[in-house]
Amino acid sequence: MKERPLILVSNDDGYQAKGVNCLVEVLRDFGDVVVVAPHTGRSGKGCAITSEVPIKVSEVLSEPGLKVYSCTGTPCDCVKIGCHAFVPRRPDLVVGGINHGDNSAVNAHYSGTMGVVIEGCMKGIPSIAFSLCSHDADADFTPTYDVIRKIVSAVLERGLPVGSCLNVNFPDTPTYAGVKVCRQAAGNWVNEWAAHDHPRGGEWWWLTGEFVVAEDDVLADRVALDNNYVTITPTRIDFTDYSLLEDMKQWGL
Repeated sequence: MKERPLILVSNDDGYQAKGVNCLVEVLRDFGDVVVVAPHTGRSGKGCAITSEVPIKVSEVLSEPGLKVYSCTGTPCDCVKIGCHAFVPRRPDLVVGGINHGDNSAVNAHYSGTMGVVIEGCMKGIPSIAFSLCSHDADADFTPTYDVIRKIVSAVLERGLPVGSCLNVNFPDTPTYAGVKVCRQAAGNWVNEWAAHDHPRGGEWWWLTGEFVVAEDDVLADRVALDNNYVTITPTRIDFTDYSLLEDMKQWGL
């Protein structure tokens, strides 16, 4: 009898977050699920790893077809140690999310949820990140389920090219205008820091800001999200700018 697919799941909101638990319920229809997720919120950690202190992994839940572990490391650590010690065999799929918050445009570079799938991708495992454009701890994730099922089914059937993963973002709406395969939008954060008086003198700084989209092309992920589309952005782990590489051959360096 053929083994059920093995799916490794992590996130950056912590193993108790509603998003990851909703994701697990969807994924259990597709295979056996192992969750190795941070013990608390680790948003904005990107691909950070823990190298100077030990980390602890604790079993939270064990039942047929599902194991859940809490990890004191980063999202990337969770995938590393999950693959090393807490899965019975090489996973067929790595899934990050469902994140509480948007990971389109340059936010993908900061995202711990994307750190999960980039680590999976670097290990040669098909990997998908799912994010909802809401930071509400009790957000409604049910509108995402049908799309998640379609994407997971397609990736399990077709696979992904080595070195490529998927960054999927959902608008925070009960219905969608459709699904678009998009490129990463151009944009950036502005007014990123707010100064406050420190009670012992001087100032301390709090990260804040607003995201400004620098284009209006609906085939750019953030723009498509603003127009109520689910976005799928194929993402490569190879950062090489091949066009500039060719141009630099003429620099005479």
